[in-house]
Amino acid sequence: MGTYTTTIPKDLTVHYKDLLKQEECVFSVPQYTYFQARNKNWQITFYQSGKVVVQGSKIDYIVQKLFLKETVDKAEKKGEIAPYPHIGIDESGKGDFFGPLVIAGCYLDEKNANILKRMGATDSKKLDDKKILELVEKIKEVSIYDVIVIGNKKYNELYNNFKNLNKLLAWGHATILENILNKKECNIAISDKFGSEKFVLSALKEKGKQIQLILQTKAESDTAVACASILARASFVKAVSKISYEYGINIPKGAGQNVIEQGKKLIQKYGIEELKNISKLHFKTYNDIQNHDGYRQTSLF
Repeated sequence: MGTYTTTIPKDLTVHYKDLLKQEECVFSVPQYTYFQARNKNWQITFYQSGKVVVQGSKIDYIVQKLFLKETVDKAEKKGEIAPYPHIGIDESGKGDFFGPLVIAGCYLDEKNANILKRMGATDSKKLDDKKILELVEKIKEVSIYDVIVIGNKKYNELYNNFKNLNKLLAWGHATILENILNKKECNIAISDKFGSEKFVLSALKEKGKQIQLILQTKAESDTAVACASILARASFVKAVSKISYEYGINIPKGAGQNVIEQGKKLIQKYGIEELKNISKLHFKTYNDIQNHDGYRQTSLF
């Protein structure tokens, strides 16, 4: 059974009662209270002292409806973006020429968020690969999560269809959200903002349209989003390691000059066609690789 306790100004009690009249609940007036509202999932007691206690098996919905602004304020004081439980969504690999695009989501309650935060769960960009691979097992143990790994061949097909990276990302984020909501009911999800909100909002599916989705830049400050970033980065790191092993060459991350140099070695050994299986062909890096030393190749699409 869950419990949520807060205090409110006494003159707002009537306002809360009006909000609760919109719900299917029965009102009563126990001793020392202004009123109590109860249904099959929760009961809320408004005491004459100003104290409010919510109890029940499913309290998330009504707590968010009545006290979201207050609980968000409390969450922000703890370094979080929204109160728990909620879902965090993030991706890895979008800025890397080699390797897949990975999108991950992580549902956490407050207890598990605190555990992972104490263990060092933070934005994956601040962690080395060793720490990421260490944390990811604990995240999987205590959370409800989902990970989509879009291999390069599929990625290039999708990009050719969407013609826009933000639309592709929005599709992936919406899919992750729907997958987690099929496993666990939740009222709030947070995603790192990567472009116009219209991309994500238009991509949302049935369950995703019914919850509050918060799109925020630098959302990895939130532990659930940070854990999603770790889940995504761990899968990306493993995928790049596998490519390195299979092709017998150290595959670098990013899209800089060292990537171009390794790309040149790859096409000398395997041919330009092989790049579509291990890289993102819309990157400028692809042109830099295929055009080296006067080499020319028409588009693979």
